[in-house]
Amino acid sequence: MNINLTLIGQSITFLFFVWFCWKFVWPPLLGVMKEREQKIADGLADAEHAQKDLELAQRKAAEQLKEAKDQATEIVEGANKRANQIIDEAKQAAHAEGDRLKAAAKAEIEQEVNRAKEQLRSRVAALSVLGAEKILAVNIDAKAHDDLIDKLAAEL
Repeated sequence: MNINLTLIGQSITFLFFVWFCWKFVWPPLLGVMKEREQKIADGLADAEHAQKDLELAQRKAAEQLKEAKDQATEIVEGANKRANQIIDEAKQAAHAEGDRLKAAAKAEIEQEVNRAKEQLRSRVAALSVLGAEKILAVNIDAKAHDDLIDKLAAEL
């Protein structure tokens, strides 16, 4: 056996094997590899898209949370304002009621003072009449005396 002939035969067989692989084995392998590469690229794109969606959802959630906090703050401020208004209204109503009660008490006191003055006048008049009777030892008509006292009271 000749080494040259064996070497040429192996070279021809090797070239045939390379051609066979190039023609029939390599294209399906490249197709599978390209398909796998495309799946990986699609998976990465989907992951990137999902990441962007997650960031967007987080931003929206943060915005909604901020809006909810702002609304809660507005509601609390409104409630505090309303509470202050109610307190102010109650204070004003209490002051008005106090003023009304003071005025009613003053009027009642004034009426009592006037009644006391009238009773005092009546007693002073009766005592005056009794004193005058004793001094004069004469009986004075009580009706005439009451008329006289009423005239004096009206003048005063």
